[in-house]
Amino acid sequence: MLEALKRGDYDYGLAQFADDVVWHLPGRGPLAGDHEGRGAVLAAMRRFEKLSGGTLHIDLHDVLANDEHVLVLLRATGERGDRRYDLLETDVYHVRDGLIREFWSFSEDQRLTDEFWSG
Repeated sequence: MLEALKRGDYDYGLAQFADDVVWHLPGRGPLAGDHEGRGAVLAAMRRFEKLSGGTLHIDLHDVLANDEHVLVLLRATGERGDRRYDLLETDVYHVRDGLIREFWSFSEDQRLTDEFWSG
């Protein structure tokens, strides 16, 4: 799913989400909060792309999983003007019936994440 989204294959990537998926983004940035439904998740992903001018890159480090949960360790990088984003992040997915029902994204430094995406 992550590889499909990275290469812009949103049809396949989003097909891994339940229709009523919820993406929880902590913090105080412009995209913080709960994004409910496939359309809202896609809109948030595209907004990250737009805010980074297409420079957002996700570098997958590891995936740990069982039947109900997936933990993804990654490095996210991007640029906005003269600022650079380079932080470790963790995504936690709740999976049921083969689909992602809910997921949470966490940054190693939420303050820096908020500042980067806000400015």
